[in-house]
Amino acid sequence: MRALTVEEARRRAADLAVRSYQVDFDLTGTGDTFVTTSRIRFAAVSDSTWVDVKPERLLAVELNGAVLDVGLLAEGRFPLTGLQSENELVVTAELKYSVDGEGLVRSVDAADGRVYTYGMSSLESAPRYFPCFDQPDLKAPYTVKVKCPEDWVVLGNGAATETGPGEWELAETKPLASYFVTIVAGPYHLIRSEYDGIPLGLACRQSLREHLDRDADDLFRTTGQAFDEYHRLFRRRYPFGEYWQAFVPDFNLGAMENPGCVTFADHLVFRSKVTEAERSTRARIAVHEMAHMWFGDLVTMKWWNDMWLNESFAEYMAHRVSEDATDYQGNWTDFGFVRKWWGMQTDQSSSTHPVAPDSLKDARQSLDDFDGISYAKGAAVLKQLAKYLGDDVFLKGVNAHLEAHEYGNADLHEFIAKLTEAGARDLDDWSGQWLRTSGLDTITAERTDTGVVLHRTSPDESSRPHKLSVRGYDDSGAGSAVEVTLQDSSVKVALSNDLAVIVPDADDDTWAKIRLDPTTMANLPAVLPKMADGTTRAVIWNSVRDATAHAELDPRQALDLFVTAIQYEDSDVAVGSLVRWLQERVLGGYLPYDESRGAVADALGNKLATAEPGSSLQLATVRGFIATTDDAELLQAWLDGSRVPDGLAVDAELRWALVLRLVRLNVFGAAEIDRELALDTSTEGVNHAARCRAALPDGKEAAWTRIMTDPTVGVQELLAAADGFWHPGQSAITAPYVDRFFTDIHHTAEIRSGMVVPLTVQRIVPEFVVDPELLARAEALVADETVAPGIRRQTANFADNLRKAVAVRRTFG
Repeated sequence: MRALTVEEARRRAADLAVRSYQVDFDLTGTGDTFVTTSRIRFAAVSDSTWVDVKPERLLAVELNGAVLDVGLLAEGRFPLTGLQSENELVVTAELKYSVDGEGLVRSVDAADGRVYTYGMSSLESAPRYFPCFDQPDLKAPYTVKVKCPEDWVVLGNGAATETGPGEWELAETKPLASYFVTIVAGPYHLIRSEYDGIPLGLACRQSLREHLDRDADDLFRTTGQAFDEYHRLFRRRYPFGEYWQAFVPDFNLGAMENPGCVTFADHLVFRSKVTEAERSTRARIAVHEMAHMWFGDLVTMKWWNDMWLNESFAEYMAHRVSEDATDYQGNWTDFGFVRKWWGMQTDQSSSTHPVAPDSLKDARQSLDDFDGISYAKGAAVLKQLAKYLGDDVFLKGVNAHLEAHEYGNADLHEFIAKLTEAGARDLDDWSGQWLRTSGLDTITAERTDTGVVLHRTSPDESSRPHKLSVRGYDDSGAGSAVEVTLQDSSVKVALSNDLAVIVPDADDDTWAKIRLDPTTMANLPAVLPKMADGTTRAVIWNSVRDATAHAELDPRQALDLFVTAIQYEDSDVAVGSLVRWLQERVLGGYLPYDESRGAVADALGNKLATAEPGSSLQLATVRGFIATTDDAELLQAWLDGSRVPDGLAVDAELRWALVLRLVRLNVFGAAEIDRELALDTSTEGVNHAARCRAALPDGKEAAWTRIMTDPTVGVQELLAAADGFWHPGQSAITAPYVDRFFTDIHHTAEIRSGMVVPLTVQRIVPEFVVDPELLARAEALVADETVAPGIRRQTANFADNLRKAVAVRRTFG
């Protein structure tokens, strides 16, 4: 089907003003389809347009009382001609439930057979479950009615009222864009509360109710704390009535900012013990979605190129507000280790793009830009902007922007104009340097005879200003900081040249690659363990990881630093992030797997011996140890309940991690997976079993066939199977599938759509095959414009990583 272009969207926005939607859903059928009727009232200044609908069967169309020929539907668009100044359009369609996480998703819980549905409208998905004018700048109020089984409940953007058995009505909303309209319908478990006059609610599958009940106070407390801070910062209250947070199955993202009814992936309802980092991440996701209520929902972008005005702002505010107002701390440390590292890799890839790109992409291509640039880099740039302008000017401009465009749409130029009115200067130049360019400057500290000089080099002609701190440390780990503004290519820093360690951007305030001087690198093994600030440690590790990726630092030196420093690391965020980096890039990538795995396992085993029993740090360490050790006897003992470290709960999630590792060690087979699944018959258990079966040597073909050809498999089971498929310890077993990736992957876009397509590719690329001959095949696939954009984008990222791994091995052996 055709994707909406920016030119088409602008023309339709100029031609139409949508007055209201009345959308009626009939979910009472027993098959894989449902019926929706949209009654749309709109004004027009042209005589023709089209409405978007992607049905199994278009049942009826009436325009101003005239019955139209349903056969006119083509490529998801129904043409409308003979428009009047005011119009009423009624479209009834039979549409198909989705299993790919977009449209109206239908999921059956393996635990009890209950059926759950929810709507996901982002980008091109809304017309998959209700006819609409699907673009962000045609906002209108919605009233929704739902018919459903009598034991179901219904939630949505407006407050829900049960008007009869199996009949629900949602109150009329404020003006909404089609991409954040939702309904949530099924036998959900509901928990209600209230904060500061705002009705609050939580929802989840019945099989997760005990786990959500346990965490409800924490979630409600975080929500209230964030509301208080957002009300203070934005000087206007939450504007959308009730505020539900619904944890839904088979979600393909972390969460979606539907006003009044935010949907979350229900793996965020923790059924087993998790780390404090994971709890903090869940809180931050909740706070991120709350930020969207103002930036994104109250004021919405005009076109997808300004998506960063939504996501970057919410990402920045999530970390800021979580740190300043909630019980969860260390948010900027997490940002450095996790989010910024993600963004730095994206910004150095062949698919990088400006934070605020030109509006040339269509809606489908814009999906690819939900990445580390639009989230992490944009957030870092906004953090730098707030530091550069000062908080008073920054917030004054933000609030003026919200006030001027509430319930409407705005773009980058209008945002910059409000900041300028608030007192900012030279923002056109600033936005040109920071928002309209891609890539990272490199900042280094040079020790001279008289002190320290900071240098900045740029990958292009940009001259980005950086306001940052430089911190020096002595041998004891004690530090002192100097604030620096780097406008030109270099600036002197008032620090001694004989400090043991010098860290540019030690507070992680700007967006740049940091390179550490030779003296600092030599002293890191002794000094890094003594450095108390987790954010500064994140800056150092990002420098080490990036230098390793670009063949500037021997990966063995980086591994040795990990082995030394991990014994003293007190952050579960750091442990988790560094172990993931080693697993994804170093073990089997930059270094041969058999040569490097043991050192990681030994280091984590040593740390485990000293970790506080029952602590978050213990859990983060044991997960990494399980994934890297070859001590099958010990892992089996843990699974059987013996020799378990004090304080460690071998619960459902940890049991599956043990089973997966034992499968990869060729100790467990299909019988043991089936035995574990008999103990855990939940939907989560089914997904874990899919991951483990994909890891079986004799399970590869079945897993490959499901991933490449089966349109009925749910999102989380699909991604779990892809996660389990490749492993550097199974290179001989998976070798036949390397070629098949390039011949088979493009077909997946024919059976699935939306975000799940690139998410699948990201997991099923042959990441651990370090063969330079694959580069030509990858480049050919990327150049093939008949292949879906998301597949090409992820294949390009694979090729980027492969080039780096090849260069590292050529440089260091």
